[in-house]
Amino acid sequence: MTNDALYYGLLGMLAIALLAAAFTDLRERRIGNRLNAAVALGAPVYWWAAGFSLWPEVALQIGFAVLVAAVLIGLWSLKFIGGGDIKLLGALALWITPWSYGTLLIVMALVGGLLTILIAAFHVAARRKGRPVIPYGVAIAAGGLWVLGIDMAGLTGV
Repeated sequence: MTNDALYYGLLGMLAIALLAAAFTDLRERRIGNRLNAAVALGAPVYWWAAGFSLWPEVALQIGFAVLVAAVLIGLWSLKFIGGGDIKLLGALALWITPWSYGTLLIVMALVGGLLTILIAAFHVAARRKGRPVIPYGVAIAAGGLWVLGIDMAGLTGV
């Protein structure tokens, strides 16, 4: 570990960014490009603070993020996921190891499913027309915060 204070400070800033993403997606049904860019641009500083070597650790993170982006763009083209969600998940792939990313996806799916049920029930109860819009940034943030919490507790590496 190169710099513990910087390392944990960056993880704290990532947690704040995830909370902001959840809040804005809940309120406005969008996740801003500036927020996603800040998350992505913070990753190289995080790599340095975490003591990542260029090969293979940084290369693995970049390759993994490219793979995640390719899969997510495919899902976006099928209208399964929104653009802000893709960008946030892609930016998180720069921070979170492939092994921990699986945990993020599981927590995201569970929270997203619960959120979908709750919003759909409210939609039906309020007798609204059309399809409800699910602020999936909330589920993404929950998954990301879960993984960050595990890392800060020292149970695994982000």
